[in-house]
Amino acid sequence: MNQLNDRPFNLPVESKEMEAIYAIAQEFDVPIVMHFQYEMFNTGYERFGKVLAKYPDVNFIGHAQTFWANIDAKHPDQKMLYPKGPVTPGGMTDKYLSDYPNLYGDMSAGSGLNALQRDEDHARGFIERHQDRLVFGSDCPDRDGFGPPCSGSGMIKAIAKLSPSKEIMRKLLHDNAAKLLKL
Repeated sequence: MNQLNDRPFNLPVESKEMEAIYAIAQEFDVPIVMHFQYEMFNTGYERFGKVLAKYPDVNFIGHAQTFWANIDAKHPDQKMLYPKGPVTPGGMTDKYLSDYPNLYGDMSAGSGLNALQRDEDHARGFIERHQDRLVFGSDCPDRDGFGPPCSGSGMIKAIAKLSPSKEIMRKLLHDNAAKLLKL
């Protein structure tokens, strides 16, 4: 295993290295997936709004535990990656999605599924509010569609259950990603 693969990198969202990536994404008109996980990968989620404002022509796709844990305005501890229980509306993620049209949410992995299942009433409103900027992803090779250890089939079921309409469900499962990725 090489040095890059045996430990995660940590790059602040406003670092010169990340800004170079944002500039390339802007030049080639491609989106960037941001992996937000406490003290790992893309760090400084609380400062990400400044990046979104500075790069309005770059589409960012928020992904991973810290992105999804922060749907809750009262997320008590950033070290807690899979919070449980009711969600208080108005978390950082909700605000970023409301305030910055260049941010999308990747609904993949256990973190996205946990965010929807922990408070289904909140999830229905969250999906309705952000129906044009949430994209389905399975974050794993779920070739058979049977779920664990992959969350893809569970996410499809959750989207079907929690989407306010078939039209919104179609946006989340297909249309938003097709538009974002220019497919």
